[in-house]
Amino acid sequence: MKKLLLNILCFVLFTMIVACKKTLNALPENAKVDANTILDQRTAEVALRGAYYLFSAIPASGRNITYWTNHEWLPGYYAGYIAGTPDGPEEENRYVDGFSRSAVWDESYGTINAANGIINRIPLLPDAAFTDDRKNGILGEALFLRAYSHFRILSYYGEWFKYESPYGILVRNELSNLDNIAKARTSVKESYDFIISDLDKSISTAPIQNPNYYATRWAAMALKMRVLMSRGQAGDYAAVISLADQIIQNSPYQLEANPRDIFRTKGLSSSEVILGVRPQPNQQNDVFNISISYSSFTAQVSVGHYATKRLYDLFRSDDPRKNWVVGAPLNVVARPNAYFFTKYITPNTTPTVASETSYAFRLSEIYLLKAEAISRSRGDLNAAKTILKNSMQRAGATDFSMVDNANSYEAFELQLFYEISRSLIAEDGQEWMALLRLPFITVKQLKPTITNMSQYILPIPAQEFLTNPTIGEQNPGYSKM
Repeated sequence: MKKLLLNILCFVLFTMIVACKKTLNALPENAKVDANTILDQRTAEVALRGAYYLFSAIPASGRNITYWTNHEWLPGYYAGYIAGTPDGPEEENRYVDGFSRSAVWDESYGTINAANGIINRIPLLPDAAFTDDRKNGILGEALFLRAYSHFRILSYYGEWFKYESPYGILVRNELSNLDNIAKARTSVKESYDFIISDLDKSISTAPIQNPNYYATRWAAMALKMRVLMSRGQAGDYAAVISLADQIIQNSPYQLEANPRDIFRTKGLSSSEVILGVRPQPNQQNDVFNISISYSSFTAQVSVGHYATKRLYDLFRSDDPRKNWVVGAPLNVVARPNAYFFTKYITPNTTPTVASETSYAFRLSEIYLLKAEAISRSRGDLNAAKTILKNSMQRAGATDFSMVDNANSYEAFELQLFYEISRSLIAEDGQEWMALLRLPFITVKQLKPTITNMSQYILPIPAQEFLTNPTIGEQNPGYSKM
């Protein structure tokens, strides 16, 4: 990366509101996010690229590569489908003992702060400083990034599953400075209200068309579907169905005939990708790239994340994904029930741009969330089953007996969870969130290491209580450490 400049480093470290970390790099010179540098369309675009730089988690990698692995493998660890080398407490839902307590927090608040610099500044600039409707477009993209990051924090650090809970998130809507760093967390209801307000504004202002590694109105609509599925209040499921129909009927996205093509060859050229993360130039040749951690025992980095027996067993014998999402056994004595995770790359092959690409939203998820919303609103179960079976059939499955025999909404939702996991495993955490939307008794059966609902979320990082002592209480079940 470019030479780190001291003044930029201090700015980034402060605005991310974290202690100095060895793995954290400063923004490159062409991606500053200081609101005072936003003067016109050109400088606003530079600031927006800086926000995407943080969204892509490039600083967390310590190198000039994207680092969306926290979106890919971390939720897979929690759900029990992916494990690490060496094995760690994340797979057992012992977050206090793990290494990931602050990863999502730091990454998300860094993006939020960058987005705030844009959101607070853009309305102050004259319309004449922008061409066409780009002033609104930049604002809409920044609102999406802020909403996405706040919702990610709510999903991992707030009691999102208890609407009346006081344990929401720390909402930040201003560029952080010494005057506003001290702030209390909001309730869950207030957290949802803020996120949805941002999304409604993003839906009305973000570009309809954009390269699919930048946000659009369609991406904002897809994110709102996720938020409403988690909130689950009156009218939310009907709104999810309506949003899904708008995306399916009016957007430019089309399902791929063979999902395997997305991950192995097409990447962001796939017509199914609503929002993805574009790898950095030449990332596929970096010795510490993303795909090599899934694929090789012989390179300088041995396999870091592998598929568990639970993921292997999730695919029935008639499902071709059993042979390309999950690969051969590792054949390691210490891990007798471990398999290569091969969704992105075949073991011991050369990484490619496609294998280094990550995915936030695909059209497949829109269909599956629509099916779940139909079921949870106690709608037409046969219509929901048709969506589920179409998803399985497109992947090559031929046996739909388990779906056909799911004659209650609860039984169907379990089968749908299995398909969400099969289809969206290691993309952006939907296998984990779908698991937690099931009844608690079912969650405990599927993931026996979860014995208390406090394990649905992580503890707020200890550093936050030092830098912001007014934040409030630690999450239930945890100490301030």
